[in-house]
Amino acid sequence: MVKVIASSLRKGNVVEADGKLYVVLTAQNFHPGKGTPVTQVDMRRIADGVKVSERWRTTEQVERAFVEDRPHSFLYEDGEGFHFMNPETYDQVSMTAEDIGDQKAYLQEGMVVQLSIYNGLAIAIELPRLVTLEVMETEPVVKGQTASSSYKPAILSNGLRALVPPHINAGTRVVIMTEDGSYVERAKD
Repeated sequence: MVKVIASSLRKGNVVEADGKLYVVLTAQNFHPGKGTPVTQVDMRRIADGVKVSERWRTTEQVERAFVEDRPHSFLYEDGEGFHFMNPETYDQVSMTAEDIGDQKAYLQEGMVVQLSIYNGLAIAIELPRLVTLEVMETEPVVKGQTASSSYKPAILSNGLRALVPPHINAGTRVVIMTEDGSYVERAKD
C-alpha cells in the first residue's frame, strides 16, 4: 500500500478505506471560494460491488493499493461475463457485467484494453480513448443545412446514439470518443 494525496486520485485507481478495497469510478476536485478544497470520489467496493461516495480534503492522505495494469485482448461475452486474454502469457481473465458497466457497449472482439489486476482478479477496465463504429441509421441530409455547428442524431453499430455532422450517412464508419460517446471524425479506412 502507498499513501497518496486525495487530489491525485483518478478513475480506475484502487484505494483502501475501512480495511476494504474500492475502485474509483469518478474523482472531482472542488475549490470553493471559502473553505478547504475537497475531492469528491465515487467508488465501487470490490468485494460486493456496492457503490459509495467519499469526500476527502485534497491534501488528506489516502491508501492506494498496488494494482497491475496490463493490456488484454477482449475475446467474447457469454453468460458468465466478459472474457479477456493476456497476449503475452495467454492467461484468460473474466469480468462481470457490473464490473464493466456501461463501457460494455464499446467492447469489440480483439480490442486491446487495459485491465487492472489485483491478486489475480480483474477489478477495473480502461478502454481505448477512441473507437471506430459504423452508422446504422441516421436522418437524410436536409438541403441547405450547411451550418458547421448543426448535428443530427444517428444510431451506431453498438446500439448507442450519437450526434454526427449532416454529411454523414448510414453505412459510414466514424470515430467515437469512448469517454462521452461524442463524434470525433469520419474513419479514414
